[in-house]
This record gives sequence, structure tokens and C-alpha cells, in this order.
Amino acid sequence: MIDLKGKPFYLNDEQIKWVEDTLKSLTIDEKLGQLFVHLTGANKEEDVKDEVARMQMGGIRFNPRSKEDMYEMNYNFNKFSKVPVLSAVNVESGGQGASSSGTFVGNEMKVAATRDPKYAYELGRICGIETRATGSNWAFAPIVDLVTNWHNPGISVRGFADDPDLVLEYSKQYFLAMKEQGVACAMKHFPGDGNDYRDPHVGRAVNRCSVEEWDKTYGKIYKGMIDAGVQSLMTAHIMLPSYQKHFNPNCQDSELKPATICKELLQDLLRKKLGFNGLIVSDASHMVGLTACGKRKDIVPMAINAGVDMFLFYNDIEEDQKFMKDAYEDGRLSIERIDEAVTRILALKAHVGMANFDLDSYMPKEALEKIGRPEYKEATKEIADKGITLVKHIEDIFPIGKKTGKRVLLVSVGPHPSPILARAGMGADGSKLENLLIDSLTAKGFTVTKYVDPIAKMVDMISKMDPGETAKMMSSKGNKGAYGMKQSVAALTDNYDLVICYANVSSTMRTTQRLEWAISKGGWDNPWYVNELPTIFVSFNCPFHLIDVPQIKNFINCYDANEITVKALIDKMTGESEFKGQSPVDAFCGLFDTKF
Repeated sequence: MIDLKGKPFYLNDEQIKWVEDTLKSLTIDEKLGQLFVHLTGANKEEDVKDEVARMQMGGIRFNPRSKEDMYEMNYNFNKFSKVPVLSAVNVESGGQGASSSGTFVGNEMKVAATRDPKYAYELGRICGIETRATGSNWAFAPIVDLVTNWHNPGISVRGFADDPDLVLEYSKQYFLAMKEQGVACAMKHFPGDGNDYRDPHVGRAVNRCSVEEWDKTYGKIYKGMIDAGVQSLMTAHIMLPSYQKHFNPNCQDSELKPATICKELLQDLLRKKLGFNGLIVSDASHMVGLTACGKRKDIVPMAINAGVDMFLFYNDIEEDQKFMKDAYEDGRLSIERIDEAVTRILALKAHVGMANFDLDSYMPKEALEKIGRPEYKEATKEIADKGITLVKHIEDIFPIGKKTGKRVLLVSVGPHPSPILARAGMGADGSKLENLLIDSLTAKGFTVTKYVDPIAKMVDMISKMDPGETAKMMSSKGNKGAYGMKQSVAALTDNYDLVICYANVSSTMRTTQRLEWAISKGGWDNPWYVNELPTIFVSFNCPFHLIDVPQIKNFINCYDANEITVKALIDKMTGESEFKGQSPVDAFCGLFDTKF
């Protein structure tokens, strides 16, 4: 039974009637269309009308574009849809997830590093304002995962912390602010990411908590958020063997399933034990953590049968809809289960104000003026100021410039973020970081030299040579061979007063966030010279890089590579501001040698 008057929908009689009447008005094809969230880039009337005609989807999501494009997209999808659509956004770190015109506020971990929950509220408030201004109404956030495994590449700075109490407190504040702005939240990723070595984007993943451990950690967070009234939840393509076997003692290891297609986790644990009455949406259906579990024709309806109410993203529109309808027609997917899912979908739409709504009133175009307001950046500045964390400091070099000279060698350490993913809003923006650092340091009177790996120079030279010249250059005669790429210590210490190494490694769709070194022997990208010259290591977008540079004596976590963050970083290194952040995770990765 779905309680439409109770938590989390709180519908009145008129809204309930709209849900019931709308459900009765839908054909089976229209009901099946409601089960899908469509990833789209269409915003023009003709394109949107065509997409709606093909599927009558229940929801849409998109990669952010300008606020005008986003408004047009949301307006047209609602204009042409028989039932208004939920418009979902990934506003984990700011309103830039709702439109490219929105405001980046700060990754969750940087917000938590301030140790002030008011900034989690501010994050939610700004996200909510900018989300609703475009006509979107559903946030795939907050991330309530625990960042407990430094190997895990999928969550990293996207999560608040490794402490369940802190995660719950900050997640509640984010949710409260979003709710006040009329945006529903889908907390993620149930049953909990962050403690496996792997990312379900690219492979199988397992939450290895025992029943008791899960109840005290992830379970505490989920129950707290459910009690607070969170409206929806996103499943992860992650297994939780302890609880699946708890509810199904005869389950063999080969029968274990990720939450998205696991009835024991969605029905027994989430619905019954935790009492969740809201909507369940799957994570993206193209992720390998799900697609590796069987044939797509089986997985698509299997997710709905397991308890998912909305299936995130088509692979092929007509094919996936056929897979769903085939399951209905051959009896694998009952009309009762379909109606239950669609009822929750309609209930969430009513909850966010779409029952018998007037489109122009729901989406006033003048609301676009609320997006990107200068005052929102004050929160970004405060979070950067209070969040940047001096994790390790055992060398008296701050403020730089006064306690060191001003000749700086700037060293970028890989792997480097993908410019394509960055432009799509799916990774760290590394394209501008190097110039930001150089310009900011130069403005403070430093002379900055960008390090270029000598092997890269050699490869460029080889590409222009014939084979005979290449062989001659690679020989060791005359100190011109590969080993000749090494340089003396004096070449470093005579020319520079300070080395600043930095890494900007995105957590998006990687198997690891570990640092990678160039192949040149004795090159300067790997900071072996910490006892020769003052050296600082700055990590953007990953809190755990000390594992690969334990010898570093001065280590800073910035948690993102935003322009405001870079300015705050330089101010702190030069003594114009103090380091104030407190790491929300064990940045020393549980090792002793990273501390000295």
C-alpha cells in the first residue's frame, strides 16, 4: 500500500484525485513510458514533440546547457507531454548542474571540511533556487555515501565524509534547503558506495559491510533521511551480500545481485525494514555494474519487478520500451507492479506542484534572473576559505615568498582530466587550472616556470627523425641517451626556490585516482627532491593523494579546481589568509609513513 497522504508525499485530497484519475487515463504504453527517465539534449519544439511522441517518458535528464536552453527544454517537454515530466538534475556541487549558467558552490567534501553545516544548507538553497528557475524539479542529490576506502575512485570529493553522523547532518541540511525551494531530492547511492575498491560505472562493486556494520553506518544515514522526509532514492548497481543473504539465507554467491535488481534489498530492507514510502529511481542503466548482470531484455523489466519505480536512461528507445512491454505481455511484469510504480511517479509529480498545474505559472520566465547572481558566489568564497585543508605541514615554509624565494617550478602530475568530460559537466575542469595557478602566482610577484617532462621533448624529437638518427640519439654515447635525460640536483636547486606540485584527477569513470609518473628516470614530476628544495603538493578533486607522495612535507587538499578555490589557495600559501579546513576523511590513508 502507498500512503499518499503521509511521508514523503503529503498529498491532499485534490492531489490524490489527480493521481488516481491520471493513472486511469493512461494506456499501457503510456504507463510503460512513465517508467523511464530519458537522457535528452532536445529543446526545440519540433525535436521535443518528436521525442515525446516516441515514448511519453515520465522524466528527463540532460547535460547542462545555458539557462535559456534549459528553460526551453523543460517548457516544451511539459507542453507536449500528456503527463507533466519530472526534470532531474545532478546538482551535487551547485546550480551549474542544472544549467551551465548556474553557480558552482563547492563539492560536498569541501563543504564538510568547513565543519559548519550551514554551508550544506547554503549549497542546497542555491542549488534549489537555480534548479527551479529553469523549470527542473528533481535533484539527484545529496550523495549520502561514506568515503571510507581511499582506493574508491567513484565518490571521492563528491561525498561529505567518512563519519555517518556528519554525513547525515549535512545531508539533512542540503535536503531541507532543497525542499524549501520546491525541489525533490533523490539521495544516492543505495545501499552505499565508497567502501569498495571499484566504481560501478566501469565494473562490479560490492558493499562489504556486515548487517551490524551497515545498520550503524549506511543504515543510520538512510533511516535518518527517510525519517526527515526525503522524497526519493537512487539505487546503486552495488551488491550488499550480508543483507541479501540475511533475507534469503539460501542465496548463493552466484545469485547475488546489485540493489537495482535485488528484491531483498529494495523490498525487504528499504521498503519494509527502513519504512521508505517514496519513489525509487535506478542509477544510469548503461553502467557496467548493471549491464554485466544479464541480458538487457531481462534487466530492464527486472529492475521494475525488484522495486525500482523509474528506470534511468534508455539504451535504445524503441528497444528498451519493447523489452518492458514484452515482460508485461508474457506475464513477467504484472499490471499491479506497473500501477504501483506509476502511482509513486505521479505522487512525486503532485508533490512538486504538477497536479492540475498551469505551465506558465509553474515556470515563470522571469525566474531565470535568479540564476548566477553575484551574491551566490559569496558562499563559494566562504566555503573555499574555510574548507581548503592543510593536511600535512612539517616544514616551516609558509608564507611562501617570505620564508622561501619567489622562483617557482610548477609541476603538473597526472593522470590529467579529460577535456571532453569536463565540457560535458562530467569531470574536473583541468583545462584552465594551470593558467590560473601561473597567473595567480605571477600576480603575487613570483616567477613561475612550467615543468615539461624531458621524455615528452624526446618523443617529439623522435617523431621528426629517421630511424638512424633515433638510434644514435638513444645510445648512451656522449651522455645523450635515455639516461642522459636525468639532470643534476644543482639544476633544480640553483634555478628554483620552491616547487609546487599539483594533481587534478577527476573521480569520474576511472578505475583509480592514483597518481601516474612520467617514464623519465629522475624526472621532476615525482617529488623525490623534498629534502633538496621546499616542496608543496596540492591536490584538487581527490583527498587521498598522500598515498603516492608520502615523502611530501607540505600537503594541501582543495577538493575542487574552481577559480575561486585557486585564489583562496594562493592567499593561504602567501599568508594573506589562514588554513582553516578540517579533513572529513583520513587523508593519511590509514598509514603511518604518510604522516612524517
